[in-house]
Amino acid sequence: MQISLWRRLFTFTLPYKAELWVMVVAGSVTALMEMAYPLITKWLIDDVDANGQEADLFFWAMVYLGTCFLMAVSIGSFIWMTSKIRVYASYDIRKAAFANLQNLSFSFFDYRPVGWLMARMTSDCERLTNILAWGLLDLIWGSAVMLGMTVAMLVMNWKLALLVLAIVPFLTWVSIKFQRTILGSARAVRRTNSRITGAYTQGIMGVLTSKTFSREAPNASEFHHLTGDMYIASVRNLTLSAIYIPIILIMSSLAVGLTLAVGGSDMLVGIVEAGTLVAFMMFARHFFDPVEVMGYWFAEMQMAQASAERVLSLIDAEPEIKDSDSVSNAVRIHRSTPQRETRAADGGPVDIHEVELVNVNFAYNTTVPVLRDINLTARKGETIAIVGPTGSGKSTLVNLVCRFYQPTSGQVRIDGIDYRNRSLRWLQSNLGVVLQNAHVFRGTVLENIRYGRLTASDSDVIEAAETVGAHEFINALENGYRTDVGEDGDMLSAGQKQLVSFARAILADPQILVMDEATSSVDTVTEAKIQRSLGQVLSGRISFVIAHRLSTIRNADRIVVLIDGQISEIGDHAELIARGGHYANLYYQQSLQEATRNWPSNRANDQTEDGEDLVEPSPA
Repeated sequence: MQISLWRRLFTFTLPYKAELWVMVVAGSVTALMEMAYPLITKWLIDDVDANGQEADLFFWAMVYLGTCFLMAVSIGSFIWMTSKIRVYASYDIRKAAFANLQNLSFSFFDYRPVGWLMARMTSDCERLTNILAWGLLDLIWGSAVMLGMTVAMLVMNWKLALLVLAIVPFLTWVSIKFQRTILGSARAVRRTNSRITGAYTQGIMGVLTSKTFSREAPNASEFHHLTGDMYIASVRNLTLSAIYIPIILIMSSLAVGLTLAVGGSDMLVGIVEAGTLVAFMMFARHFFDPVEVMGYWFAEMQMAQASAERVLSLIDAEPEIKDSDSVSNAVRIHRSTPQRETRAADGGPVDIHEVELVNVNFAYNTTVPVLRDINLTARKGETIAIVGPTGSGKSTLVNLVCRFYQPTSGQVRIDGIDYRNRSLRWLQSNLGVVLQNAHVFRGTVLENIRYGRLTASDSDVIEAAETVGAHEFINALENGYRTDVGEDGDMLSAGQKQLVSFARAILADPQILVMDEATSSVDTVTEAKIQRSLGQVLSGRISFVIAHRLSTIRNADRIVVLIDGQISEIGDHAELIARGGHYANLYYQQSLQEATRNWPSNRANDQTEDGEDLVEPSPA
């Protein structure tokens, strides 16, 4: 077990020193009260033995009541404080992890599924904070109880004390061993349960696909195997627990039996008093409770070490893409500079006039290049369209422009300066990105569009929606702009989500606009409206447009054709058609496909009302 991990996690409880002190004091008082019961019983018996009917039973009754009251207050206090510490620490750990996740580069998320990240932020975090709070409390309480009882027993009769203490090492070993095995079995149960939940969720969400391919029986068989694994793991876990608990009871009963046998013999010859023997039996019975509890928490800490490592890895992860030390210093200096509003966050120029890619190469790993020798310049007011087959590197190219990734070699320059020498936050605050799979947050349509500029007024939001052709469908919703879009925008179609995302990007008024298949899911009528407004939308910006339908980018200033990660052709629509290369072939293929697709409707328009074709009969 790595103590350094837990020491690091424990720092999340340190801001709550008052709660920690109350918890420590309350736990210690609880331990003292537990030790007091056997001692009070001893003193009561000794008093009765010595004084008979003159023993002050009322006094001892009041002592018992006072002890019970202190016990109740201390238990209530430590439960309250421990619960607060658990909640506070959980909040702080999640906040630290989430805040760091916001700053991490896209590459961090490429190889980590959303489910993995969610498990770290939820179940792992909950597990760790339970250990930090309740585990810490039980360690304080258990240590105090065992230490206090040991001292009390040694003072009363060291021979009987050694009989009880002799069982502790063996019981500790058994407890830790069993708890580790039980927790491992419990982890197998949780793991299998997660797979069952995943299969159950997929089965419900994919019911249409399952029925389409008649997969009901195979799905049921797969689910049956998973539940069978769950049954085996659960039975094993219950069996281990059923064995472990009797062992603990046998050990504690053995201590009581030894105490009774040896102590009883000594009592008969007058060496040990009756009160002392009763107190020892009570001590022996409860002495092993802390051993069991602390054994559980030590085993839990060992089993949770992987969770601790995973959670701390989220908190400590460094973004691959971040400001250099010189840029960070420039940002700090600029913050203290008067009239800083006239400059960018790093003290550089605010406006962007040109983006240039110079000899850019990129690979997600060192063996497979995605982009090679890219040289491209985009100036303010220009629209650069990027086309090419699937996997040619179109999205990767614009991701480099946005600095979501950085070139493996070469430079991306903004107004002649390598963008690694400018503030990352400044650059990305000047970006507007509309993706094919648009993400919509939980909330209203108004809130989702305003996400692009939180200070925007309602009229600004409506104007942005009108610009991209979204106003009409939004008004048709039940509550208009106040309509809740549901989880992940489930209340909206794919095309409607794209329009909301488009309006959000326009509202941000970015200097660089990136549209990656931004209208692929909208209908042709809406797309025509967007095309008519694109002149206004793209005016004065540097725009990069990735499009599958080539008819939508005919008016681009330049069209870049990517083939296997390299620029194959570049020019405007007329130039590329005249060359007769890849673009021309692709354009003619799409034109033919669209003509073929529209042929039935065109033919219907060429018929008379009675169904006769308006064509001349061929000569006989």
